[in-house]
Amino acid sequence: MRLLIRVYDFLLYTMAFIAAATLIWLMVSVVLSVAMRNFGVQPWAWLFTSSEYGLLYMTMLGAPWLVRERGHVHIELVTAALPPSLRRIVSRGVAAACVAVSLILAWYGLELFLTNIERNDFDVRAYFYPRWLLTVTFPIAFTFMAVEFARFVFGSELMHSGEAGIHE
Repeated sequence: MRLLIRVYDFLLYTMAFIAAATLIWLMVSVVLSVAMRNFGVQPWAWLFTSSEYGLLYMTMLGAPWLVRERGHVHIELVTAALPPSLRRIVSRGVAAACVAVSLILAWYGLELFLTNIERNDFDVRAYFYPRWLLTVTFPIAFTFMAVEFARFVFGSELMHSGEAGIHE
């Protein structure tokens, strides 16, 4: 079991690292594209396309880590007003709903991924890019998010701290 947890954690942090590296690439590609335009040079077509793909990869691969770190956006206004026992119930209920939604999206993402492979779909812009390379992130990321939200359902930590406002 410990090995499985270590492999899972390694994959989660690898996905987060790829998302961070993609963010750096987005910065570089935008600066390079703007600089090229300012010098009167047409930016390479693949530069813009890779930025678009990067936005998807960064979002999908970074989301499970954000769930783990409670870095996603949520409002504590309601949970801060609840007594601790009710806050626990509400927080676990919200996390359970997030697990359900993540699993549904993972399922439909898997169907989309398999359909893209079956149809041999390509995204045709600057170059031919197999569409399954884009949609493979859906079942992976949403499954990981379901696992991370489940940690708030069944684990000792709650998703909501009950502290409204910024406490850093």
